[in-house]
Amino acid sequence: MISRTALPGLPLGDIEKNRLLEIIKYFSSIYFVEVLGFCIMGNHWHLAVKIYQRDYATRQEVQERFVKRYGDDVHFGDHEMEKFSKKWTDLSEFVREIKQTFSMYYIKRHNRRGFFWGERFKSMIVQEGSTLVNMLAYIDLNPIRAGIVKKPEDYRWSSLGYHTQTGNKDGFLSIDFGLKDWNELDPKEIVRKYRQFVYETGAVDAGKGKKKVVEKARKKGYNISRVERFRYRCRYFTDSGVICGKDFVQEAPVK
Repeated sequence: MISRTALPGLPLGDIEKNRLLEIIKYFSSIYFVEVLGFCIMGNHWHLAVKIYQRDYATRQEVQERFVKRYGDDVHFGDHEMEKFSKKWTDLSEFVREIKQTFSMYYIKRHNRRGFFWGERFKSMIVQEGSTLVNMLAYIDLNPIRAGIVKKPEDYRWSSLGYHTQTGNKDGFLSIDFGLKDWNELDPKEIVRKYRQFVYETGAVDAGKGKKKVVEKARKKGYNISRVERFRYRCRYFTDSGVICGKDFVQEAPVK
């Protein structure tokens, strides 16, 4: 799916992107979904998810998510089971809650009125296999096409960036990239093969002189060295030499 803002320019700055990602992570732990890929840009965001059917939502799992959402002092009975097993397996509800929660945050933070999001989000059903992995690569290549970064994993608000820079913190992302013929069980190797796929099938065609970047990664077998991994992890938590939260970094005076 893809959703765009109604505001001009690029209203989603670093702080806003961080907040939107937190909201997506939270609701993906409530709804019966697997997040396969995402990318948050300055004025729109992409999300690829697998949403489970209602039959998948057992009473125990719905109750556990209900407690996480509303606390253990709120009654959970047959009515709640009926209501939330239906709601939490509905893609439209999943996206609505994400967008509504972020919109309230943005309006409060920037002291403004009116709508934040544009028209209703656009969604499509994607077949597993090569169609799915090509779509995921397309999503991760958004920052490359926009000329923001030279390598897709350099962009922290995308699935490949999240895998690389956080090591898939909290197990947020599924590593089911849709290609069973990879015949691979090791998560690190699956991500490496996906990174290779993104580079080989997308980065070359993205233009902007990226061929040297691809050739360099190819020579390394699309492995990320220990030093590179350390730098990525440090970059995720630091900016401009300040060790702290991202909100503080963005609002700290520049000297």
